[in-house]
Amino acid sequence: MTEQIVPRRLSSSRILPTLLLLLTVFGPISMDLYLPALPALTADLGAITSVAQLTVTACLIGLAVGQLIAGPLSDRFGRRGILCIGIIAYVLTSALCAVSPTVELLIGARFVQGLAGGVGIVIAQAAGRDIYTGGALIRFYGRLTVVGGFAAIIGPLLGGLLNTVTDWRGLFIFLAVIGAGILLITLVLFPETLPADRRTTGGFTETMRDFRNLLSDRVFVGAVLNQGFLYAALFAYLAGSTFVLQDIYGLSPLGYALAFGLNSAGFMTFGYLAGRAAERWSISGTLGAGILIAGVGALGLLASGLTAMPLWVVIVSLFLLAGGVAISSPPATTLALVHYPQMAGTASSLLGMVRFGFGGIAAPLVGVAGALSILPLGVVTTVAVLLAGAAYLLLAHKRTPSAPAASIAVPTGTSVAS
Repeated sequence: MTEQIVPRRLSSSRILPTLLLLLTVFGPISMDLYLPALPALTADLGAITSVAQLTVTACLIGLAVGQLIAGPLSDRFGRRGILCIGIIAYVLTSALCAVSPTVELLIGARFVQGLAGGVGIVIAQAAGRDIYTGGALIRFYGRLTVVGGFAAIIGPLLGGLLNTVTDWRGLFIFLAVIGAGILLITLVLFPETLPADRRTTGGFTETMRDFRNLLSDRVFVGAVLNQGFLYAALFAYLAGSTFVLQDIYGLSPLGYALAFGLNSAGFMTFGYLAGRAAERWSISGTLGAGILIAGVGALGLLASGLTAMPLWVVIVSLFLLAGGVAISSPPATTLALVHYPQMAGTASSLLGMVRFGFGGIAAPLVGVAGALSILPLGVVTTVAVLLAGAAYLLLAHKRTPSAPAASIAVPTGTSVAS
């Protein structure tokens, strides 16, 4: 593919930022579009609830592993070529999901779909670090969170609407079409953001050295673990909410989509405000506020599992949980990546791998008591948020002396590490 090097002035235009934000729809769309049809998929393939939820888990694990692979490769070979390969694979595996005759094959196809989808997420984060510095970088990560929330709104809403005219297989065909459209836009408009003279050249040995450097940085590890545990809570919510709201509270697929859309709107709003707060107030303070808000939501779900609660309590709790995770995302991403412009893809890959990997582990746990209990969801989310808070308190407050000096100018009044 012909390589196009992005001029620095392009970073201030609307073209490249819009493309980078578009790439973030891979994960949310892959996760959310078919959620309203998950109970029907479970019945159609003759699966039990916990096995059907493995289609969610497989996608999450694939998203984690895909980012871990694509990040270092993009640091070495550039962003554009790796991105195009990932999108092509996404289109093909989405089509394979649509024709899967068994739940086992669907689980395998979802894993590969996640692998391909992870490429878009890590490239968006790394390319953003290629072209942005200072306050613009924090705002960009805030916008990434907003667009992720927007995709989460569009996904279940479209899924609920499409589910009235097609089955779950048709929803995967729709994902393939979305992927093909993104591929076309990328081929025409996406430039290379990482010039050859800024790429890594040491192959596997240098990649392993980069991983060791990152994992020796206390702030990086703290921010990554914090996000891993918070996203474990978020993806437990994604996996469990469809059964809670439809099977326990009797919402229709469209009603579930509307309730889910309300929570996703909160995710968008909180993500936008968090980007502004982190830039103008404090990165670590904004992160702490996100943890507290998510904790209130998790405790509400735990209370709902211990005693019968009205529907509005559950919806508000889910709203606060998602909102707290959204608040945490821009400051934690900034903490993780701000000091590593020379290996933004590798740093992004570790962050994404932990986010989606922890989510993949947590998601099936909400189904251990079947589809008629909220208690597992409450327990998983509460424990996950507590662990996120521990990571923040124990690791994210002091940068180790060996960490490289900041390569960007942090805006006045913004604390990178307190």
